[in-house]
Amino acid sequence: YVARRRGYTIFGPGPEVLQPLFSVMARHSPTLLFAKILEGKEEGRRFYACSACRERKDCNFFQWENEKVSEARLATREKYNQSHQPPFSHTDNVERYKEFIVLPQSERKFCRECQQLLLPQEWGRHSGHQVLNSVSFAQLKKPSQLLSPLENKKTNAQYLFTDRSCQFLLDLIVTQGFKRVLCVGTPRLHELIKLQASHEEKTCVKSLLLDIDFRYSQFYTEDDFCHYNMFNHYFFAGKGAYDVCQKFLQQDKGKDVIMVADPPFGGLVEALAFSFKKLIAMWSKTLPILWIFPYFFESRILEFFPNFCMLDYQVDYDNHALYKHGKTGRKQSPVRIFTNLAPHLIVLPAEEGYRFCALCQRYVSLNNQHCEICNSCTSKDGRQWIHCNLCKKCVKSSWIHCSICDHCALPSHSCKNADVGCFICGARDHKRSACPNIKQSFVLHVLFCRSTKKAKQKKKKVKANAMNKTDGKRSRNTR
Repeated sequence: YVARRRGYTIFGPGPEVLQPLFSVMARHSPTLLFAKILEGKEEGRRFYACSACRERKDCNFFQWENEKVSEARLATREKYNQSHQPPFSHTDNVERYKEFIVLPQSERKFCRECQQLLLPQEWGRHSGHQVLNSVSFAQLKKPSQLLSPLENKKTNAQYLFTDRSCQFLLDLIVTQGFKRVLCVGTPRLHELIKLQASHEEKTCVKSLLLDIDFRYSQFYTEDDFCHYNMFNHYFFAGKGAYDVCQKFLQQDKGKDVIMVADPPFGGLVEALAFSFKKLIAMWSKTLPILWIFPYFFESRILEFFPNFCMLDYQVDYDNHALYKHGKTGRKQSPVRIFTNLAPHLIVLPAEEGYRFCALCQRYVSLNNQHCEICNSCTSKDGRQWIHCNLCKKCVKSSWIHCSICDHCALPSHSCKNADVGCFICGARDHKRSACPNIKQSFVLHVLFCRSTKKAKQKKKKVKANAMNKTDGKRSRNTR
């Protein structure tokens, strides 16, 4: 279930997922049971809502717990659900694909509006649509680039790995000796594995894709793709798809298999953990996992998987303005890898800005400095953090300690009790701007900002000088 709690307020109360109910169906699969939680206590009546959408306009299903639903309403609901099903089944799509690939390239067409491979007898029905002509075999082997990403943040939030991140994940999988990969919501990794297998590379890895995007059934057989909802552990094709997944996990006596999951970032960790534990139970008690998620969910993930650790590696995405590596995006990507693999065995590439910390016995980002007080490389966002003796932990360098809130925060934040007085010392007879201790409070922050600014100016100056020299040489050569 994608976090509906944001439908209230980001910092305020929200519903808590209690359990999936397979007898109450929305069009996106079985619903989940929710309760509104306020200050740790359940408030109001429990209700069922869609497991895949957090906006009522995307799926308007709503039903109170223990509500008696009339036969007429059930019939209407069933009719509505049926009207929103895909036009072809997975089996139909497999047969259609077989017909499609034997066509001459000039007759292989793809409707961009309907997101559908077209057979010749269907061209007329799509004559007014935007159609891609002459689809090549290379394009068919990369469906994630042929299909338009579903980027509705409140429903699908389908962001795709860059080649850099995808190749890193595959290299990590191969280095660790895994032979099979259960790709949960990672279509680009799945297609990279399939591509390498088709090229008959030395290290052949097999994969199975579980994804809620049914469009992929046009390109993969039932043994390569299962239509799956990771928020309620639901296989749309029923027992047949469940058996395919279980057989895949248990091949070769269950050896050398790993799960890689990339859920929507608005997803409730509780629901995801429920599904992942169900997948683990299909195999064994210790299924190796790479769970890709933003670093600020670390405490929630560790609550359900206490043996997990977070790697410093920044996972980036092709079609996301923010979640890109280093300075290519508007911000450094906050997306990390949570895993139950031993971190000291996972080598992060030095050429991408990572180093090995001998004290922590793991690879960290270059700016993640080891704190002697915390005895750890504490940064979560890839930038250098500073230690706060009052908070007894490291915090972002842009934060200062607020005596009113009794923790570190941005200087511009709103205090929980702003009318008490001074932000710096807590006195009631003056405000922060007039505090005699303001210089002491900001000295470390100012020094850090100045050093950063000077470093940037120096780097800019060196770059400008280098460009001037290059331009001078070019002008002399042209003469």
